[in-house]
Amino acid sequence: MNQSNSPSTGGKRVPTVSVVVPSYNHAEFVQTTLRSIFNQTAPPKELLVIDDGSSDGSAQIIEQTLRDCPFPCDFIARANRGLCSTLNEGLAKTDGKYFAYLSSDDLWLPEFLEARVARLDATLQAVLGYGHCYLIDAHNLIIDCTSDWADYTDGNARRMLLAQTFAPMSPTVLYRRDALEKEGWDEQARLEDYDLYLRLSTTGVFAFDPQVLSAWRQHEDNTSRDFMWMIEARLAAQRRVAERMSLTATELERLQNVLRLAGAEDLCRLGQKGKALQILKGSGRLPLSAAGLRLLARLCEPVSLTKWRRKRKQKRATERYGSLVI
Repeated sequence: MNQSNSPSTGGKRVPTVSVVVPSYNHAEFVQTTLRSIFNQTAPPKELLVIDDGSSDGSAQIIEQTLRDCPFPCDFIARANRGLCSTLNEGLAKTDGKYFAYLSSDDLWLPEFLEARVARLDATLQAVLGYGHCYLIDAHNLIIDCTSDWADYTDGNARRMLLAQTFAPMSPTVLYRRDALEKEGWDEQARLEDYDLYLRLSTTGVFAFDPQVLSAWRQHEDNTSRDFMWMIEARLAAQRRVAERMSLTATELERLQNVLRLAGAEDLCRLGQKGKALQILKGSGRLPLSAAGLRLLARLCEPVSLTKWRRKRKQKRATERYGSLVI
């Protein structure tokens, strides 16, 4: 399917941006995702949607929704190849100066592209621009926001990625194409974005925009809910890029322990204490630091209290931020 409709609104066109939506079994959400792209105040040059072998009717919903696309769009439906392969295909089939992808269950607020392009245009040495992100549930209720806990960095992102263990969330990122094409997504990597961020951090800076202009959806089928898998994939990514980042064996061991500690704390917040202990194996004693003592307290905390804290946090976020309407 290929469309080249003229914009139906008076939005400011940004002809430098290519947008790719990798779709996989998100029939419930993909229409809302696409309409959040249609509603951009600065429409992209092109939109490419690639359905990666969905079996839930996503392809039919995408075809119908793209009839309303107010700018050039294309749709590919094929057998499953995995996310990294899909993203590399999308990068190869588009040509905008800037590149962004939006997973088929996530959302952009209307000013996303306009703000990110302005940020990258103002920071020529930046390989990507990113910002804060809402976390939403299946009903578009906001249950968390990274601005409440993530200490993101503007500039050299090495320490943020390795020592602070924070990384940009994918729906917040706009890439500079020339930098991205030199790296691309490693199709052998288990966690596509963290691996790429580490490599890109050796070639340029990350331009941070504190605005909240994106939403990452959390639901039962969300791959990222398997935090144990994510932590192990991050550890593997660090080991792969250690030589490129000039990390000594001692530095790598220290950073791996930092990541294990942070990951174990996240698992404890989810009430998964057994997995938290499993991820700590091989890291030695808990450090007598604020992080180590905090983790020890969480390990000793009753699971019922952990679940209560999590529900209370989500309720407070919803009361504060409300819901998103696209």
